[in-house]
Amino acid sequence: MNIPAADEPLLQVDDLSVAFHQGGRTTTAVDRISFSLQRGETLAIVGESGSGKSVSALSIPKLLSYPAASHPTGRILFKGRDLLALDEKALRKVRGNDITMVFQEPMTSLNPLHTVERQVAEVLKLHQGMSEAEARQRVIALLTQVGIRDPETRLESYPHQLSGGQRQRVMIAIALANEPDLLIADEPTTALDVTVQAQILKLLKDIQARMGMAILFITHDLGIVRKFADRVAVMNKGKIVETGKTSDVFADPQHAYTRHLIASEPKGMPPAENAGAPIIVEAKDVKVWFPIKRGFFRNVVGHIKAVDGVDLTLREGQTLGVVGESGSGKTTLGLALLRLIRSDGPIAFLGKDISRLSFDEMRPLRADMQVVFQDPYGSLSPRMSIADIIAEGLVQHGRKLDAEGRRARVAQAMVDVGLDPATMDRYPHEFSGGQRQRIAIARAMVLEPKFVVLDEPTSALDMSVQAQIVDLLRELQAKKNLAYMFISHDLKVVRALANYVIVMRNGRVVEQGPARDLFAAPKSEYTQALLAAAFNIEMINADIVAQ
Repeated sequence: MNIPAADEPLLQVDDLSVAFHQGGRTTTAVDRISFSLQRGETLAIVGESGSGKSVSALSIPKLLSYPAASHPTGRILFKGRDLLALDEKALRKVRGNDITMVFQEPMTSLNPLHTVERQVAEVLKLHQGMSEAEARQRVIALLTQVGIRDPETRLESYPHQLSGGQRQRVMIAIALANEPDLLIADEPTTALDVTVQAQILKLLKDIQARMGMAILFITHDLGIVRKFADRVAVMNKGKIVETGKTSDVFADPQHAYTRHLIASEPKGMPPAENAGAPIIVEAKDVKVWFPIKRGFFRNVVGHIKAVDGVDLTLREGQTLGVVGESGSGKTTLGLALLRLIRSDGPIAFLGKDISRLSFDEMRPLRADMQVVFQDPYGSLSPRMSIADIIAEGLVQHGRKLDAEGRRARVAQAMVDVGLDPATMDRYPHEFSGGQRQRIAIARAMVLEPKFVVLDEPTSALDMSVQAQIVDLLRELQAKKNLAYMFISHDLKVVRALANYVIVMRNGRVVEQGPARDLFAAPKSEYTQALLAAAFNIEMINADIVAQ
């Protein structure tokens, strides 16, 4: 391994610019940035979506789409060599060997058609020329190193057969296979639950201490940066606006944008408890069991108990927070309450038992119960204008409005969520992620519902946009006296919105109670582990949460 001199940075980026050329137009995405990284050090580059942080990271191993992308200025020195000046053959020896990357979404980064063994072994055979037997032993050792239990049983698994945390561990195993000098981690924990986040960060730190590698960590989550990075560089609109030791930047931020980011954590108080408010939704012993069928005759041999005996009550103007890791049953419970999937157990909506109503019998109630999904881009039709998307419910539910009346209602709904009505004839791709989520909220609110299920509506957003959406939801609730069911694994957002919390694990409720009591003194070990991970407390119960 070629180690730079003691006084020479492992990575030195000088005056780097990145431009994209399309349709005769040139856009500068990164504008003359400079930073360095020493061996064994962690540098975090932070900023909101569109700030240029991922483009900067992808420029280092030259993984951008060339020639559409170019570097008008700058150089990238790695062990003293300018990577921008290397030809493709020389770069292939660096990528996957000296410099490796871990991306945000492991499901899209891993090949769905190849087994775990084949994908990890590929880099070993390519860069080290290992035989099949040698590669297999090395793969088992790597999977053990990244914390995959019983790795021999996972060799023949495909990505869809692994949990999100396990998939990210496989990605890390691939990245570490050739013991790189530099690991570039581009939002590697954003798509993961808080407890799995904590496990992955601890894993990276342990491996870094053992191997002495440098880590360039790209993220918009300042909570992770505060705990994980030695130094931080803050990016905004393609420029680095502030850099320094992490402790110094957080203690005394110099730039206004840095102060804005640090102040962006969701704040405010949830609605006051009101035990006398009318009950909007009440459920008893709700169960959603999916049958497991095997054999030629597809006999039922068991059940997946996605939701297993949940009781809840939600009142007007109140917010019920439902928290837990992926697979805990949160979303399934929300869909059951909306009668979008079949369930057992009585569900009362506005005092009426809806658990046995048919699709047609449910239709008149749909206007009063709405849902906002996690991914605003995936939940909005790219072929419909914003006006048509928001007005769709008005058309479907037979509101007696002509075209002009619908546009007026759409315009008011857009004003309510902080959007300019003049943009209603545009399409979803013309809006930012935060604006698209506002459109999704407007689509739900235009019908003036009484009950809204919010399924991870902030998890795909930057922290500053998260704070804006939380404030918006709080304002709409106060104005319209809405009942919210807020589903999330982000306990910071839940603390800002919910006055009552249910904690779910494996389809069952492990703890519930008023939010202030649950956050102040959680009783179950599982809730304690969730809170420890969410609020960056040292996890004393790390073994509680299974992979």
